[in-house]
Amino acid sequence: MFCRASVVARLVSPAFLLIAGQAAALSFPLPPPGEDVVGEVRVIQAKYEDTFADIAKANDMGYLEMVAANPGVDPWLPGEGRNIVLPTRYILPPGPREGIVINLAEYRMYYYPKGENVVYTYPLGIGREGWGSPVTNTSIIDKIPNPAWYPPKSILEEHAAEGNPLPKVVPPGPDNPLGPFKFRLGTPGYLIHGSNKKFGIGMRVSHGCFRMLNDNVLELAKMAPVGTKVRIFSEPYKFGVSQGQLFLEAHTPLDDHGEPSVVDKHTAVLTALHNNEQITAGYQLDWNVIREVVAGEDGMPAEVSVPVSNVASTEAEMPF
Repeated sequence: MFCRASVVARLVSPAFLLIAGQAAALSFPLPPPGEDVVGEVRVIQAKYEDTFADIAKANDMGYLEMVAANPGVDPWLPGEGRNIVLPTRYILPPGPREGIVINLAEYRMYYYPKGENVVYTYPLGIGREGWGSPVTNTSIIDKIPNPAWYPPKSILEEHAAEGNPLPKVVPPGPDNPLGPFKFRLGTPGYLIHGSNKKFGIGMRVSHGCFRMLNDNVLELAKMAPVGTKVRIFSEPYKFGVSQGQLFLEAHTPLDDHGEPSVVDKHTAVLTALHNNEQITAGYQLDWNVIREVVAGEDGMPAEVSVPVSNVASTEAEMPF
């Protein structure tokens, strides 16, 4: 039995913890070459009327990542003065740092503006069961402010079967589920758009499209031009380097339908290690901490390397 608290203690040590004041957009300077971690874990104190949905919206967070980072806390009534962890420290996704990168397992988008040394990151709502979001490489092919919504036949039929028929067109306005802006993707039928829903950002709720907080989608609309590359993948285990140490960030794996997966997580971690050999080579790994991080799935980077003198052989310590 491994103590998850020891991993959390590393994350919220004085070097990594900030007491949050006024919320700011989640943007960070890009780290230098060979470095992969941005941001800091933050902590706020809940007000009496706060819910996780309220706190998430005010801090550019998703609902499920708030739940994962605060186990045992009531998401509907955290309680006056309760310390709430905001998991605003990230390992940047693997691969090129360009355009829009979406990690489905993380319910999060990263945007790298061309020619700028900065990354913006936003929470996303993704496809629910039966309406999975795609894993693909595509691009933005159109930008449309104040969009009307033309529900596709499949959604019209779904709502009709539930006794909640939809009109053939929903004009722009507060009742429009696309919010104030939409990006059309080169993958037919898929959008990045705002939302008229208070809940659902950072959850599996959509019909496959990507929902953003309205403030976020409007900010992105000012920056991302038509033609921006969009890379969509699903990787629950991200490895990265910061200040000479190796870090692991773990999320709940999703299956092909966007639901929590029963995949062998240990095998998945070893596969992620193999796929990231250019990052992980040369590090000795603390497999006790790796087990805790994988079991915890709290979405916060944790240091998983140890001094070489402490471990005789990485392979010998593999617990799986």
